[in-house]
Amino acid sequence: MTSQVESVPPTAEPEEQLNRQMIVILDFGSQYSELIARRIRETQVYSEVLSYRTTPEQIQQLNPSGIILSGGPSSVYDERAPHCDPEIWNLGIPILGVCYGMQLMVQQLGGGVERAERGEYGKAALFIDDPTDLLTNVDDGTTMWMSHGDSVTAMPDGFELLAHTDNTPCAAIAHHERKLYGVQFHPEVVHSLGGQALIRNFVYHICECQPTWTTAAFVEETVREIRAKVGDKRVLLALSGGVDSSTLAFLLHRAIGDQLTCMFIDQGFMRKYEPERLVKLFHEQFHIEVQYINARDRFLECIAGITDPEQKRKRIGHEFIRVFEEESKRLGPFDYLAQGTLYPDVIESADTNVDPQTGERVAVKIKSHHNVGGLPKDLRFKLVEPLRKLFKDEVRKVGRSIGLPEEIVNRHPFPGPGLAIRILGEVTDEKLNILRDADLIVRQEVNRSGTYSLFWQAFAVLLPIRSVGVMGDQRTYAYPVVLRFVSSEDGMTADWSRAPYDLLETISTRIVNEVKGVNRVVYDITSKPPGTIEWE
Repeated sequence: MTSQVESVPPTAEPEEQLNRQMIVILDFGSQYSELIARRIRETQVYSEVLSYRTTPEQIQQLNPSGIILSGGPSSVYDERAPHCDPEIWNLGIPILGVCYGMQLMVQQLGGGVERAERGEYGKAALFIDDPTDLLTNVDDGTTMWMSHGDSVTAMPDGFELLAHTDNTPCAAIAHHERKLYGVQFHPEVVHSLGGQALIRNFVYHICECQPTWTTAAFVEETVREIRAKVGDKRVLLALSGGVDSSTLAFLLHRAIGDQLTCMFIDQGFMRKYEPERLVKLFHEQFHIEVQYINARDRFLECIAGITDPEQKRKRIGHEFIRVFEEESKRLGPFDYLAQGTLYPDVIESADTNVDPQTGERVAVKIKSHHNVGGLPKDLRFKLVEPLRKLFKDEVRKVGRSIGLPEEIVNRHPFPGPGLAIRILGEVTDEKLNILRDADLIVRQEVNRSGTYSLFWQAFAVLLPIRSVGVMGDQRTYAYPVVLRFVSSEDGMTADWSRAPYDLLETISTRIVNEVKGVNRVVYDITSKPPGTIEWE
Protein backbone atom coordinates (compact mmCIF):
# COMPACT_ATOMS: atom_id res chain seq x y z
CA MET A 1 0.00 0.00 0.00
CA THR A 2 1.58 3.24 -1.09
CA SER A 3 0.51 6.77 -0.44
CA GLN A 4 -0.52 8.27 -3.76
CA VAL A 5 -0.40 11.98 -4.51
CA GLU A 6 -2.88 13.64 -6.83
CA SER A 7 -1.34 15.16 -9.95
CA VAL A 8 -2.23 18.58 -8.57
CA PRO A 9 -2.61 18.02 -4.84
CA PRO A 10 -3.30 20.02 -2.04
CA THR A 11 -1.93 18.03 0.89
CA ALA A 12 -4.93 18.94 3.01
CA GLU A 13 -8.58 19.54 2.34
CA PRO A 14 -9.41 23.07 1.16
CA GLU A 15 -11.42 23.86 4.26
CA GLU A 16 -8.38 23.03 6.40
CA GLN A 17 -6.17 25.30 4.31
CA LEU A 18 -8.48 28.32 4.43
CA ASN A 19 -7.53 29.06 8.02
CA ARG A 20 -3.78 28.86 7.39
CA GLN A 21 -1.77 31.50 5.61
CA MET A 22 0.38 29.90 2.97
CA ILE A 23 2.63 30.53 0.00
CA VAL A 24 2.17 28.28 -3.05
CA ILE A 25 5.22 27.36 -5.15
CA LEU A 26 4.55 26.33 -8.74
CA ASP A 27 7.29 23.92 -9.80
CA PHE A 28 8.73 24.17 -13.31
CA GLY A 29 11.34 21.47 -12.74
CA SER A 30 13.86 23.38 -10.65
CA GLN A 31 16.27 21.52 -8.44
CA TYR A 32 15.62 24.29 -5.90
CA SER A 33 11.79 24.17 -5.67
CA GLU A 34 11.89 22.22 -2.42
CA LEU A 35 14.50 24.62 -1.09
CA ILE A 36 12.21 27.58 -1.79
CA ALA A 37 9.54 25.91 0.34
CA ARG A 38 12.05 25.40 3.14
CA ARG A 39 13.09 29.05 3.05
CA ILE A 40 9.47 30.18 3.23
CA ARG A 41 8.88 27.93 6.21
CA GLU A 42 11.92 29.40 7.92
CA THR A 43 9.87 32.61 8.09
CA GLN A 44 7.25 30.54 10.00
CA VAL A 45 4.79 30.67 7.13
CA TYR A 46 3.43 27.47 5.58
CA SER A 47 4.34 26.63 1.96
CA GLU A 48 3.52 23.93 -0.57
CA VAL A 49 5.08 22.87 -3.86
CA LEU A 50 2.53 22.23 -6.61
CA SER A 51 2.74 21.38 -10.30
CA TYR A 52 2.97 24.23 -12.79
CA ARG A 53 -0.23 22.76 -14.26
CA THR A 54 -2.24 23.70 -11.17
CA THR A 55 -5.21 25.69 -12.44
CA PRO A 56 -6.13 29.18 -11.24
CA GLU A 57 -9.33 27.71 -9.81
CA GLN A 58 -7.39 25.15 -7.76
CA ILE A 59 -5.06 27.88 -6.52
CA GLN A 60 -8.02 30.02 -5.46
CA GLN A 61 -9.43 27.06 -3.51
CA LEU A 62 -6.24 26.99 -1.47
CA ASN A 63 -6.56 30.73 -0.81
CA PRO A 64 -2.78 31.40 -0.70
CA SER A 65 -1.34 34.72 0.39
CA GLY A 66 1.26 34.55 -2.35
CA ILE A 67 2.60 32.50 -5.26
CA ILE A 68 6.20 31.79 -6.25
CA LEU A 69 7.13 30.49 -9.70
CA SER A 70 10.25 28.35 -9.51
CA GLY A 71 13.19 28.18 -11.83
CA GLY A 72 13.57 25.38 -14.35
CA PRO A 73 15.86 23.85 -16.97
CA SER A 74 13.85 24.96 -20.02
CA SER A 75 13.84 28.15 -22.09
CA VAL A 76 10.45 29.87 -22.15
CA TYR A 77 10.53 30.18 -25.94
CA ASP A 78 11.06 26.43 -26.50
CA GLU A 79 8.15 24.66 -28.16
CA ARG A 80 7.68 22.22 -25.28
CA ALA A 81 8.58 24.56 -22.44
CA PRO A 82 6.24 24.26 -19.41
CA HIS A 83 3.82 27.18 -19.14
CA CYS A 84 1.33 27.94 -16.40
CA ASP A 85 -2.18 29.19 -17.11
CA PRO A 86 -1.76 32.94 -17.81
CA GLU A 87 -4.94 33.62 -15.83
CA ILE A 88 -2.87 33.37 -12.64
CA TRP A 89 -1.66 36.93 -13.31
CA ASN A 90 -5.25 38.13 -12.85
CA LEU A 91 -5.93 36.43 -9.50
CA GLY A 92 -4.94 39.50 -7.52
CA ILE A 93 -2.46 37.41 -5.52
CA PRO A 94 1.16 38.63 -5.14
CA ILE A 95 3.50 36.62 -7.37
CA LEU A 96 7.29 36.26 -7.35
CA GLY A 97 8.95 34.68 -10.38
CA VAL A 98 12.41 33.18 -9.80
CA CYS A 99 14.75 32.75 -12.79
CA TYR A 100 12.64 30.77 -15.30
CA GLY A 101 9.58 31.95 -13.36
CA MET A 102 10.54 35.58 -13.99
CA GLN A 103 11.15 34.93 -17.68
CA LEU A 104 7.78 33.21 -18.02
CA MET A 105 6.08 36.15 -16.31
CA VAL A 106 7.75 38.55 -18.74
CA GLN A 107 6.89 36.48 -21.80
CA GLN A 108 3.24 35.90 -20.92
CA LEU A 109 2.70 39.56 -20.06
CA GLY A 110 4.11 40.87 -23.34
CA GLY A 111 7.81 41.38 -22.66
CA GLY A 112 10.82 39.83 -24.37
CA VAL A 113 13.15 36.96 -23.42
CA GLU A 114 16.10 35.92 -25.57
CA ARG A 115 19.25 33.88 -25.42
CA ALA A 116 21.85 35.99 -23.62
CA GLU A 117 25.12 36.86 -25.30
CA ARG A 118 26.81 35.70 -22.14
CA GLY A 119 25.25 33.38 -19.61
CA GLU A 120 25.70 34.04 -15.93
CA TYR A 121 26.49 31.26 -13.51
CA GLY A 122 27.58 31.44 -9.90
CA LYS A 123 28.06 34.45 -7.67
CA ALA A 124 27.23 37.93 -8.96
CA ALA A 125 27.08 41.35 -7.33
CA LEU A 126 23.53 42.77 -7.32
CA PHE A 127 23.32 46.52 -7.86
CA ILE A 128 20.04 47.94 -6.58
CA ASP A 129 18.17 50.58 -8.59
CA ASP A 130 15.03 50.65 -6.40
CA PRO A 131 15.66 49.79 -2.72
CA THR A 132 11.97 49.73 -1.74
CA ASP A 133 9.42 46.97 -1.44
CA LEU A 134 11.02 43.65 -2.52
CA LEU A 135 14.59 44.85 -1.94
CA THR A 136 14.10 46.64 1.38
CA ASN A 137 17.12 45.99 3.65
CA VAL A 138 18.96 44.15 0.86
CA ASP A 139 22.45 45.65 0.64
CA ASP A 140 23.54 47.28 -2.60
CA GLY A 141 26.30 45.12 -4.12
CA THR A 142 25.29 42.02 -2.16
CA THR A 143 26.11 38.60 -3.63
CA MET A 144 23.33 36.67 -5.37
CA TRP A 145 23.54 33.28 -7.11
CA MET A 146 22.92 33.23 -10.87
CA SER A 147 22.25 30.26 -13.12
CA HIS A 148 20.83 31.27 -16.50
CA GLY A 149 21.55 31.40 -20.20
CA ASP A 150 18.52 33.51 -21.16
CA SER A 151 17.78 37.11 -20.19
CA VAL A 152 14.90 39.56 -20.22
CA THR A 153 15.38 41.96 -23.15
CA ALA A 154 12.16 43.99 -22.76
CA MET A 155 9.97 44.46 -19.71
CA PRO A 156 6.19 44.24 -20.02
CA ASP A 157 4.09 47.40 -19.72
CA GLY A 158 3.90 48.76 -16.18
CA PHE A 159 7.06 47.00 -14.93
CA GLU A 160 9.99 48.84 -13.40
CA LEU A 161 13.62 47.91 -12.95
CA LEU A 162 14.63 47.03 -9.38
CA ALA A 163 18.21 45.78 -9.80
CA HIS A 164 20.90 44.74 -12.28
CA THR A 165 24.26 42.96 -12.40
CA ASP A 166 27.24 43.51 -14.67
CA ASN A 167 25.95 40.87 -17.10
CA THR A 168 22.18 41.08 -16.55
CA PRO A 169 20.45 44.43 -17.10
CA CYS A 170 17.13 43.13 -15.70
CA ALA A 171 18.11 41.18 -12.59
CA ALA A 172 14.98 42.19 -10.62
CA ILE A 173 11.75 43.79 -11.85
CA ALA A 174 8.35 44.72 -10.44
CA HIS A 175 4.84 45.83 -11.29
CA HIS A 176 4.17 47.44 -7.91
CA GLU A 177 0.47 48.06 -8.44
CA ARG A 178 -0.29 44.44 -9.41
CA LYS A 179 2.26 43.06 -6.91
CA LEU A 180 4.07 41.06 -9.59
CA TYR A 181 7.82 40.60 -9.05
CA GLY A 182 10.63 38.79 -10.81
CA VAL A 183 14.25 38.03 -9.97
CA GLN A 184 16.77 36.46 -12.33
CA PHE A 185 18.84 35.07 -9.45
CA HIS A 186 18.08 32.37 -6.86
CA PRO A 187 17.41 34.01 -3.47
CA GLU A 188 16.70 30.61 -1.89
CA VAL A 189 20.26 29.24 -2.05
CA VAL A 190 22.78 29.87 0.72
CA HIS A 191 25.18 31.57 -1.72
CA SER A 192 22.70 34.45 -2.13
CA LEU A 193 23.69 36.52 0.88
CA GLY A 194 20.69 38.85 0.68
CA GLY A 195 18.32 36.10 -0.40
CA GLN A 196 16.50 35.45 2.85
CA ALA A 197 15.95 39.18 3.44
CA LEU A 198 14.28 39.34 0.01
CA ILE A 199 12.14 36.32 0.82
CA ARG A 200 11.06 37.88 4.12
CA ASN A 201 10.11 41.06 2.28
CA PHE A 202 7.92 39.09 -0.10
CA VAL A 203 6.32 36.98 2.63
CA TYR A 204 5.77 39.61 5.33
CA HIS A 205 5.46 42.97 3.56
CA ILE A 206 4.11 42.12 0.12
CA CYS A 207 1.97 39.06 0.97
CA GLU A 208 1.22 40.39 4.49
CA CYS A 209 1.65 36.98 6.14
CA GLN A 210 2.01 36.45 9.87
CA PRO A 211 4.57 33.99 11.34
CA THR A 212 2.06 31.42 12.60
CA TRP A 213 3.55 28.19 11.18
CA THR A 214 5.21 27.15 14.47
CA THR A 215 6.03 23.81 16.04
CA ALA A 216 3.50 24.30 18.84
CA ALA A 217 0.78 25.20 16.36
CA PHE A 218 1.59 22.16 14.24
CA VAL A 219 1.43 19.77 17.21
CA GLU A 220 -1.88 21.19 18.41
CA GLU A 221 -3.40 21.11 14.94
CA THR A 222 -2.13 17.59 14.19
CA VAL A 223 -3.40 16.07 17.43
CA ARG A 224 -6.80 17.58 16.70
CA GLU A 225 -6.80 16.23 13.13
CA ILE A 226 -5.73 12.73 14.22
CA ARG A 227 -8.53 12.51 16.78
CA ALA A 228 -11.10 13.74 14.26
CA LYS A 229 -9.94 11.29 11.59
CA VAL A 230 -9.37 8.17 13.68
CA GLY A 231 -12.21 8.47 16.18
CA ASP A 232 -12.27 5.31 18.32
CA LYS A 233 -10.53 3.08 15.72
CA ARG A 234 -7.22 1.25 16.10
CA VAL A 235 -3.99 2.38 14.43
CA LEU A 236 -0.92 0.29 13.57
CA LEU A 237 2.54 1.84 13.28
CA ALA A 238 5.67 0.06 12.04
CA LEU A 239 8.32 1.52 14.33
CA SER A 240 11.94 1.71 13.16
CA GLY A 241 13.49 3.75 15.96
CA GLY A 242 14.42 6.67 13.71
CA VAL A 243 13.33 10.23 14.34
CA ASP A 244 10.42 10.05 11.85
CA SER A 245 8.67 6.96 13.19
CA SER A 246 9.49 7.85 16.82
CA THR A 247 8.03 11.36 16.45
CA LEU A 248 5.00 9.86 14.75
CA ALA A 249 4.56 7.37 17.62
CA PHE A 250 4.66 10.20 20.16
CA LEU A 251 2.13 12.29 18.26
CA LEU A 252 -0.24 9.38 17.78
CA HIS A 253 0.05 8.28 21.40
CA ARG A 254 -0.66 11.83 22.57
CA ALA A 255 -3.73 11.93 20.33
CA ILE A 256 -5.26 8.46 20.75
CA GLY A 257 -3.38 6.69 23.58
CA ASP A 258 -3.85 2.92 23.67
CA GLN A 259 -5.64 2.88 20.32
CA LEU A 260 -2.11 2.88 18.91
CA THR A 261 -0.15 -0.35 18.46
CA CYS A 262 3.55 -0.04 17.61
CA MET A 263 5.21 -2.99 15.90
CA PHE A 264 8.97 -3.30 15.69
CA ILE A 265 10.18 -5.94 13.22
CA ASP A 266 13.77 -6.92 13.95
CA GLN A 267 15.15 -8.12 10.62
CA GLY A 268 18.61 -8.67 12.05
CA PHE A 269 20.25 -5.78 10.23
CA MET A 270 20.10 -3.22 13.01
CA ARG A 271 23.12 -1.84 14.85
CA LYS A 272 24.45 -3.49 17.96
CA TYR A 273 22.11 -3.20 20.98
CA GLU A 274 19.63 -0.98 19.10
CA PRO A 275 16.58 -3.31 19.06
CA GLU A 276 16.81 -3.94 22.79
CA ARG A 277 17.42 -0.27 23.53
CA LEU A 278 14.46 0.83 21.41
CA VAL A 279 11.91 -1.48 23.00
CA LYS A 280 13.12 -0.69 26.52
CA LEU A 281 13.13 3.06 25.88
CA PHE A 282 9.56 3.16 24.57
CA HIS A 283 8.21 0.82 27.22
CA GLU A 284 9.94 2.12 30.36
CA GLN A 285 10.50 5.80 29.60
CA PHE A 286 7.65 6.70 27.25
CA HIS A 287 5.08 4.12 28.40
CA ILE A 288 4.27 3.21 24.82
CA GLU A 289 3.92 -0.55 24.34
CA VAL A 290 5.91 -1.98 21.43
CA GLN A 291 5.23 -5.39 19.91
CA TYR A 292 8.70 -6.85 19.27
CA ILE A 293 8.89 -9.27 16.33
CA ASN A 294 12.10 -11.30 16.05
CA ALA A 295 12.41 -12.20 12.38
CA ARG A 296 16.20 -12.27 12.08
CA ASP A 297 16.55 -15.81 10.77
CA ARG A 298 13.99 -15.52 8.00
CA PHE A 299 15.41 -12.23 6.73
CA LEU A 300 18.95 -13.60 6.63
CA GLU A 301 17.69 -16.68 4.84
CA CYS A 302 15.80 -14.62 2.23
CA ILE A 303 18.99 -12.85 1.09
CA ALA A 304 21.37 -15.81 1.43
CA GLY A 305 23.76 -15.85 -1.53
CA ILE A 306 22.46 -12.53 -2.93
CA THR A 307 25.16 -10.06 -3.93
CA ASP A 308 23.31 -7.56 -6.12
CA PRO A 309 22.33 -4.51 -4.01
CA GLU A 310 18.96 -3.96 -5.69
CA GLN A 311 18.04 -7.61 -5.24
CA LYS A 312 18.98 -7.34 -1.57
CA ARG A 313 16.76 -4.29 -1.14
CA LYS A 314 13.83 -5.89 -2.94
CA ARG A 315 14.04 -9.18 -1.08
CA ILE A 316 14.29 -7.44 2.28
CA GLY A 317 11.32 -5.23 1.32
CA HIS A 318 9.21 -8.18 0.22
CA GLU A 319 10.05 -10.17 3.35
CA PHE A 320 9.15 -7.17 5.49
CA ILE A 321 5.75 -7.06 3.79
CA ARG A 322 5.14 -10.75 4.50
CA VAL A 323 6.11 -10.44 8.16
CA PHE A 324 4.09 -7.26 8.51
CA GLU A 325 1.02 -8.92 6.98
CA GLU A 326 1.25 -11.95 9.25
CA GLU A 327 1.77 -9.96 12.42
CA SER A 328 -0.84 -7.30 11.66
CA LYS A 329 -3.46 -10.01 11.23
CA ARG A 330 -2.36 -11.63 14.49
CA LEU A 331 -2.48 -8.37 16.44
CA GLY A 332 -5.43 -6.80 14.61
CA PRO A 333 -7.82 -5.98 13.24
CA PHE A 334 -6.66 -2.43 12.53
CA ASP A 335 -8.50 0.28 10.66
CA TYR A 336 -5.56 2.62 10.07
CA LEU A 337 -1.91 2.29 9.12
CA ALA A 338 0.34 5.15 10.26
CA GLN A 339 3.28 6.06 8.03
CA GLY A 340 6.11 8.53 8.57
CA THR A 341 5.82 10.03 5.10
CA LEU A 342 7.56 13.41 4.91
CA TYR A 343 6.93 16.29 2.54
CA PRO A 344 9.99 15.59 0.32
CA ASP A 345 8.61 12.06 -0.12
CA VAL A 346 5.29 13.52 -1.28
CA ILE A 347 7.04 15.81 -3.73
CA GLU A 348 9.43 13.15 -5.03
CA SER A 349 6.76 10.46 -5.43
CA ALA A 350 4.27 12.59 -7.30
CA ASP A 351 4.20 12.45 -11.08
CA THR A 352 3.36 16.13 -11.00
CA ASN A 353 5.91 17.16 -13.60
CA VAL A 354 4.89 14.93 -16.50
CA ASP A 355 3.60 16.81 -19.52
CA PRO A 356 0.16 15.25 -20.19
CA GLN A 357 0.53 15.70 -23.96
CA THR A 358 4.14 14.71 -24.60
CA GLY A 359 4.66 12.40 -21.63
CA GLU A 360 7.99 14.07 -20.97
CA ARG A 361 9.17 14.97 -17.51
CA VAL A 362 10.05 18.53 -16.60
CA ALA A 363 12.23 17.26 -13.78
CA VAL A 364 13.56 13.80 -13.11
CA LYS A 365 11.57 11.75 -10.63
CA ILE A 366 14.07 11.11 -7.86
CA LYS A 367 12.50 8.05 -6.26
CA SER A 368 9.26 6.22 -5.70
CA HIS A 369 8.61 6.73 -2.03
CA HIS A 370 7.34 4.02 0.22
CA ASN A 371 7.35 3.46 3.94
CA VAL A 372 5.69 0.08 4.01
CA GLY A 373 5.66 -0.40 0.28
CA GLY A 374 3.48 -2.86 -1.58
CA LEU A 375 1.31 -4.03 1.30
CA PRO A 376 -1.42 -6.45 0.17
CA LYS A 377 -4.61 -4.67 -0.81
CA ASP A 378 -6.76 -7.02 1.23
CA LEU A 379 -5.35 -5.51 4.43
CA ARG A 380 -7.62 -2.56 3.60
CA PHE A 381 -5.86 -0.01 5.80
CA LYS A 382 -6.68 3.66 5.66
CA LEU A 383 -3.58 5.82 5.89
CA VAL A 384 -2.66 8.23 8.65
CA GLU A 385 0.32 10.39 7.67
CA PRO A 386 0.55 13.30 10.12
CA LEU A 387 4.12 14.24 9.12
CA ARG A 388 3.49 14.56 5.37
CA LYS A 389 3.51 18.37 5.66
CA LEU A 390 6.99 18.48 7.21
CA PHE A 391 10.62 18.49 6.14
CA LYS A 392 13.21 16.49 8.09
CA ASP A 393 14.46 19.44 10.11
CA GLU A 394 10.87 20.30 11.04
CA VAL A 395 10.29 16.73 12.25
CA ARG A 396 13.31 17.08 14.52
CA LYS A 397 11.86 20.29 15.96
CA VAL A 398 8.51 18.59 16.59
CA GLY A 399 10.20 15.58 18.16
CA ARG A 400 12.22 17.79 20.47
CA SER A 401 9.14 19.82 21.45
CA ILE A 402 7.12 16.75 22.47
CA GLY A 403 9.86 15.19 24.58
CA LEU A 404 11.88 12.87 22.38
CA PRO A 405 15.41 12.44 23.76
CA GLU A 406 18.30 13.94 21.81
CA GLU A 407 19.69 10.51 20.97
CA ILE A 408 16.60 9.95 18.78
CA VAL A 409 16.02 13.53 17.62
CA ASN A 410 19.60 13.92 16.36
CA ARG A 411 20.04 10.34 15.17
CA HIS A 412 21.86 10.09 11.88
CA PRO A 413 19.77 8.75 8.97
CA PHE A 414 19.86 4.96 8.81
CA PRO A 415 18.79 2.99 5.71
CA GLY A 416 15.70 0.79 5.84
CA PRO A 417 17.62 -2.37 4.85
CA GLY A 418 20.09 -1.50 7.60
CA LEU A 419 23.55 -3.03 7.69
CA ALA A 420 22.62 -5.37 4.83
CA ILE A 421 23.49 -2.61 2.34
CA ARG A 422 26.61 -1.59 4.24
CA ILE A 423 27.96 -5.08 3.69
CA LEU A 424 28.92 -5.22 0.05
CA GLY A 425 28.17 -8.58 -1.55
CA GLU A 426 26.68 -11.50 0.33
CA VAL A 427 25.43 -10.91 3.87
CA THR A 428 26.33 -13.54 6.47
CA ASP A 429 26.15 -13.82 10.24
CA GLU A 430 29.92 -13.48 10.44
CA LYS A 431 29.96 -10.27 8.40
CA LEU A 432 27.03 -8.81 10.33
CA ASN A 433 28.85 -9.38 13.62
CA ILE A 434 32.03 -7.81 12.23
CA LEU A 435 30.22 -4.74 10.98
CA ARG A 436 28.14 -4.35 14.15
CA ASP A 437 31.29 -4.31 16.25
CA ALA A 438 33.06 -1.86 13.93
CA ASP A 439 29.97 0.37 13.72
CA LEU A 440 29.67 0.44 17.52
CA ILE A 441 33.25 1.68 17.82
CA VAL A 442 32.56 4.42 15.24
CA ARG A 443 29.49 5.60 17.16
CA GLN A 444 31.24 5.45 20.53
CA GLU A 445 34.24 7.46 19.42
CA VAL A 446 32.27 10.03 17.42
CA ASN A 447 30.05 10.62 20.45
CA ARG A 448 33.01 10.71 22.81
CA SER A 449 34.76 13.32 20.66
CA GLY A 450 31.69 15.58 20.67
CA THR A 451 31.56 15.69 16.87
CA TYR A 452 28.38 13.65 16.27
CA SER A 453 26.26 16.69 15.37
CA LEU A 454 28.90 17.90 12.89
CA PHE A 455 28.23 14.98 10.55
CA TRP A 456 25.13 14.18 8.51
CA GLN A 457 26.15 10.54 8.71
CA ALA A 458 29.16 8.70 10.12
CA PHE A 459 29.30 4.96 9.66
CA ALA A 460 31.33 1.92 8.62
CA VAL A 461 31.13 -0.25 5.50
CA LEU A 462 32.46 -3.81 5.14
CA LEU A 463 34.03 -4.74 1.79
CA PRO A 464 33.81 -8.25 0.26
CA ILE A 465 37.57 -8.52 -0.21
CA ARG A 466 40.54 -9.39 1.98
CA SER A 467 44.00 -7.94 2.22
CA VAL A 468 47.27 -8.99 3.79
CA GLY A 469 48.29 -7.52 7.12
CA VAL A 470 50.64 -8.14 10.03
CA MET A 471 49.56 -8.51 13.65
CA GLY A 472 51.97 -9.63 16.36
CA ASP A 473 54.52 -10.76 13.77
CA GLN A 474 51.84 -12.97 12.24
CA ARG A 475 50.50 -12.67 8.69
CA THR A 476 46.79 -11.89 8.50
CA TYR A 477 44.36 -12.04 5.61
CA ALA A 478 41.26 -10.14 6.69
CA TYR A 479 38.55 -7.69 5.67
CA PRO A 480 38.97 -3.93 5.26
CA VAL A 481 36.48 -1.54 6.84
CA VAL A 482 35.62 1.75 5.13
CA LEU A 483 34.76 4.80 7.22
CA ARG A 484 32.19 7.06 5.56
CA PHE A 485 31.65 10.49 7.19
CA VAL A 486 29.69 13.09 5.22
CA SER A 487 28.37 16.60 5.71
CA SER A 488 25.07 17.67 4.18
CA GLU A 489 22.00 19.82 4.73
CA ASP A 490 19.38 17.48 3.28
CA GLY A 491 21.12 14.38 1.94
CA MET A 492 20.43 15.36 -1.68
CA THR A 493 24.07 16.40 -2.06
CA ALA A 494 26.92 15.75 0.37
CA ASP A 495 30.60 16.37 0.86
CA TRP A 496 33.03 14.08 2.59
CA SER A 497 33.75 15.38 6.08
CA ARG A 498 37.20 16.59 7.11
CA ALA A 499 37.09 14.55 10.30
CA PRO A 500 39.88 15.22 12.84
CA TYR A 501 42.89 13.00 12.26
CA ASP A 502 43.09 12.00 15.92
CA LEU A 503 39.45 10.80 15.78
CA LEU A 504 40.13 8.72 12.68
CA GLU A 505 43.30 7.34 14.25
CA THR A 506 41.47 6.30 17.43
CA ILE A 507 38.68 4.61 15.48
CA SER A 508 41.13 2.81 13.21
CA THR A 509 43.25 1.58 16.09
CA ARG A 510 40.28 0.30 18.04
CA ILE A 511 38.68 -1.48 15.06
CA VAL A 512 41.87 -3.27 14.07
CA ASN A 513 42.63 -4.23 17.68
CA GLU A 514 39.11 -5.14 18.83
CA VAL A 515 37.20 -6.44 15.82
CA LYS A 516 38.18 -9.94 14.84
CA GLY A 517 38.43 -10.36 11.06
CA VAL A 518 39.51 -6.79 10.23
CA ASN A 519 43.10 -5.72 9.57
CA ARG A 520 42.70 -2.50 7.59
CA VAL A 521 40.66 0.73 7.88
CA VAL A 522 40.29 3.24 5.02
CA TYR A 523 38.46 6.59 4.66
CA ASP A 524 36.07 7.42 1.83
CA ILE A 525 36.74 10.93 0.43
CA THR A 526 34.07 10.88 -2.32
CA SER A 527 31.37 13.55 -2.46
CA LYS A 528 27.77 13.10 -3.63
CA PRO A 529 27.66 13.36 -6.61
CA PRO A 530 29.44 11.51 -8.12
CA GLY A 531 29.14 8.93 -5.36
CA THR A 532 26.18 8.24 -3.12
CA ILE A 533 26.21 8.42 0.66
CA GLU A 534 25.51 4.71 1.11
CA TRP A 535 27.67 2.25 -0.81
CA GLU A 536 24.72 0.15 -1.99
